[in-house]
Amino acid sequence: MARRLVSYVRSVPALALWAPEDGLLGALAPLGCAVAAGSAVVVDLDPAGPRYPGDRSLADLVRQDPTAEDLRPRRGIAVLRNGGVPAGRAAPVLAALIDAWDHVVLRLPPRPAPSAGAIPVVPVRLLLPAPWTAATEEPAVYQATPTAAPMPGPGYRLPVPGRRTVEALLGGRHPGPDRWIRAWKRVWEIPWTA
Repeated sequence: MARRLVSYVRSVPALALWAPEDGLLGALAPLGCAVAAGSAVVVDLDPAGPRYPGDRSLADLVRQDPTAEDLRPRRGIAVLRNGGVPAGRAAPVLAALIDAWDHVVLRLPPRPAPSAGAIPVVPVRLLLPAPWTAATEEPAVYQATPTAAPMPGPGYRLPVPGRRTVEALLGGRHPGPDRWIRAWKRVWEIPWTA
């Protein structure tokens, strides 16, 4: 379902993040990417995704339609956990959010692998020594770990996030100045293939 949605929505300042190997990275990466944008909404397209803090979910918006408040961009980020709705049923809501917000980060489920569509898919891979991280020719964002593993393909390396940053993001708070968040700004500038 997420594969069809990514091809359904037209190209705008939106990125779809896909982290197939690590659940914690899959939950944190969209938040870091959104905070780096300054004003963004994170939308979880995984019905089995994490329970992000917040009063509203994507399923709520599908059942009740987005309000004017939902479609009003503001400084900072808004996060819509999934709430159990398949991505295909959310296409009209996603189109409305993408039209309204300056930046949109879609969190894709780890399985299946997404296919190309109108919104660029950014693979977010955990950087581990070979053979743990397979070589690839497609660009990706590589999350550094305490190991000194080289990148196995083209892309961009993120520094290891600080403990306070991880705790703040998981607690639904802005982490403040952080080099991991600053590194995510570059991800918005890279011409990812849609």
